[in-house]
Amino acid sequence: MNGFDGTPIFEQSWFSRIQRPSRYIGGEVNAVRKGPVDVTIALAFPDVYEIGMSHLGLKILYDILNSRRWLAAERVFCPWPDLEKELSARSIPLGGLETRRPLSQFDIVGFSLQHELCYTNVLTMLRLGGIEPESAGRGDRWPIVIAGGPACFNPEPMAGVFDAIVIGDGEEVSLEMCRIVREAGSRGFRDKASVIDRFRDIRGVYVPSDFSVSYLPEGPIEAILPRRGSGPVRKAIVPDLNGQPFPVRQVVPHTELVHDRIAIEISRGCTRGCRFCQAGMIYRPVRERDPSGILSCADKTLRCTGYDELSLLSLSAGDHTCIEQLLTCLMDRYSAENIAVSLPSLRMDSLGKQSMEQVKRVRKTGFTMAPEAGSERLRRIINKGLTEDEILATAGTVYQAGWNLIKLYFMIGLPLEREEDVAEIPRLSRRILAQAPRGGRRNSLNVSVAGFVPKAHTPFMWLPQLPPAEISAGLKRIQHDLRGTPIKVKWNQPEI
Repeated sequence: MNGFDGTPIFEQSWFSRIQRPSRYIGGEVNAVRKGPVDVTIALAFPDVYEIGMSHLGLKILYDILNSRRWLAAERVFCPWPDLEKELSARSIPLGGLETRRPLSQFDIVGFSLQHELCYTNVLTMLRLGGIEPESAGRGDRWPIVIAGGPACFNPEPMAGVFDAIVIGDGEEVSLEMCRIVREAGSRGFRDKASVIDRFRDIRGVYVPSDFSVSYLPEGPIEAILPRRGSGPVRKAIVPDLNGQPFPVRQVVPHTELVHDRIAIEISRGCTRGCRFCQAGMIYRPVRERDPSGILSCADKTLRCTGYDELSLLSLSAGDHTCIEQLLTCLMDRYSAENIAVSLPSLRMDSLGKQSMEQVKRVRKTGFTMAPEAGSERLRRIINKGLTEDEILATAGTVYQAGWNLIKLYFMIGLPLEREEDVAEIPRLSRRILAQAPRGGRRNSLNVSVAGFVPKAHTPFMWLPQLPPAEISAGLKRIQHDLRGTPIKVKWNQPEI
């Protein structure tokens, strides 16, 4: 992002008024900046830098694509409103962090859609980058605008924006798309329509223009009919994680991230089948990374980045078949260096005492538990399958092992929920805190509550969402019932 005179924005006088300027200056350790290449792709994350740089998927694609000499991948994030205002007022185009190249000058702009709230940020970034937001309005003009990520499993709300949408794992698909662009020749001679036509042959690629959508008078979709003989899109699957490269030279940011640590994906997919969980449905089948590969990735990544915390990433880390041996090996290797290991996605019923003993060898932060619902009846409905006795036993073990803080996650507005199910949330929370050793004044409990959102491809996908007013009423009841206790209640805004 440069001004009219070519001066980078961070060297211009007005930039001193921008919040968190470290989001925009680039030049981080391990960032990849290349000279002239055959193909350029912008990895666009429609959220702020601290969130986008915490996302492992972005790091994986950045590493895979930049490993090819003929290809350059750059990062671009959605600016905070203060910078957005300045860029718009000064007609400075949004561009990649590596070279400041405007979005409109890339061959491909690929967005990562993690959730529905990022949709408007996509439009903001396209506008700031000098790109027409609607695919039909761009016509034959480059770049090709694509998207991938879990929100793409329900692509229709944004289908008019993208030339192509990747459904499923993106590692192999994104590289194949870049190869097709390269084979089409230099940018001045490429025919955009013929390139997109070749995208149709890649498994997992949905081209919205191949389908005609009709709507009912009230707004819902009536039918999606194929054109050109197109059929259903089958999601792309990476069959073996061990055959995929892992980004060991991860970019080290200038500012603190939301998840400021190394994350290593130890498995992909989940067999638990929680009925509210989209990730558990769309990322099947389960694929594990071998322990030897995990240890190798951990060693190389720690040496290349200097981090002192390692997170083992999975939808259910405790379900990895070698988790206890893996934790023991990691802690034996790194505890003397004060490098901590965390398990952010750990089901309570998969937690063994040996695992807990290993994790606490370096340092203990908060311990997260996700009962999801307050009552056993409702947990059975959502297929969570945790009894109250199991929850309390796990909480007692965690407190006894020396953790001072437990974080609980609940949802309200779940299907078939009753008033008594909501009332069970504060009651269960008090019983969990009671498992802490007596006299432990520092023991605490945080309760986070969110409204249930039906997700595509889950058993609950067609069920209604609770109106914001009813979610607010449930939140107020939980807050009231826990008033005067040491339990802290946090919540997501019902409108969001």
